[in-house]
Amino acid sequence: MATIDLKCLFFAFALLFRLVALQSYNGPEDPRLNVEVVLDVPTNGASTTPDGRIFFVLARVDGSTGPQLVEYYPSNQSMTAYPNEEWNSYSGDKDPATHFLGVNSQRVGPDGNLWIVDKGATAFGAPVNLPDGPKVVVVDLKSNEVHRTYPMGNATRASSLLDDIRFHNSTGKAYLTDAGSPGLVVLDLVSGSAVRVLDGDLSTKEYMPVSAEGRIVYVQDGPWYVSADQLEVSPDGTYFYYQPSSGGMSRIETKWLDQAFYNSSLNSNAILGQYVEPYAFTTPTGGTAIDADGNIYDSDVDSQRIIKISPNGTMTTLIQDPRLLWVDAMWIDAEQRLWMPAAQLNRGAPFNNGTSKIVKPNYVYTLDIGVGPSPIDHA
Repeated sequence: MATIDLKCLFFAFALLFRLVALQSYNGPEDPRLNVEVVLDVPTNGASTTPDGRIFFVLARVDGSTGPQLVEYYPSNQSMTAYPNEEWNSYSGDKDPATHFLGVNSQRVGPDGNLWIVDKGATAFGAPVNLPDGPKVVVVDLKSNEVHRTYPMGNATRASSLLDDIRFHNSTGKAYLTDAGSPGLVVLDLVSGSAVRVLDGDLSTKEYMPVSAEGRIVYVQDGPWYVSADQLEVSPDGTYFYYQPSSGGMSRIETKWLDQAFYNSSLNSNAILGQYVEPYAFTTPTGGTAIDADGNIYDSDVDSQRIIKISPNGTMTTLIQDPRLLWVDAMWIDAEQRLWMPAAQLNRGAPFNNGTSKIVKPNYVYTLDIGVGPSPIDHA
């Protein structure tokens, strides 16, 4: 009971913090911020390989059409559909199991392959195409061909929004967040079996709608609520960190998630939820990243800043700049730079009565942070 009360107090204080902290930033630009890439469409996720390849998810919230996943070539500032046009050309008469319906995230994994999370819905707010739409697709970056697909239909619902993925290779597991139907998913990378955990737990639920630039974000039906979204695994694999997009970060030891995968008696909120710990009073967040020292970088979309969270949960401001407009999924490269795609997601058509208010061009920024990525996060 004491643990449950502590969790309730954590989220109550987080709510109060949100109401006090809701504000946009109009201060000066920070000269440390480097313009890395200029695009004519918004991207909500960047990843790179040690040899310099660059991949983007194109959010298409500006009303544009075209591929959802691309490889970017800095030499001539061009993009091509990845892994090919066919995977990016889904229509109602095509197999949802072998085409992208709605790419929500992508990242180069610790195995050097590109891992793509497809939420399985073709439009924002549309129901998930079950059972074959939601999936995790793995592309071999040497052959540029699909290596394996993990069907996720058994672990998702019509209201789900599979968001992102992180890895714990020593146990052969990956973890995903469901931002639509609050919960986490543990994926066994060998068998392909997936199990929902902390399903509907307080720590995976949103307690406030998302806000950005000091204002609540609205969709057609009202304020936009986003459940378990951002996630990271500590460099030693001990902790799994997660939060709803509205903020309030929790953590749980990965051993409990892994045991709950096999033990249905443990996999109940009343039991598994006892091991959840409040971690940091984070603000409305677009994306996160984790470095080799275990520091988490959290993008505050209300105040256009990047918060650095130390392993003990202490938060400090790394950088604040008015150009950091809804920085989404961040990335740390081999050159110790933090990639920050300024997606302007809250200005997109789904959140403005069908009219995009995104100001183009769109930018991906980088910042030298002096530490590389977590070795279990990506190659």
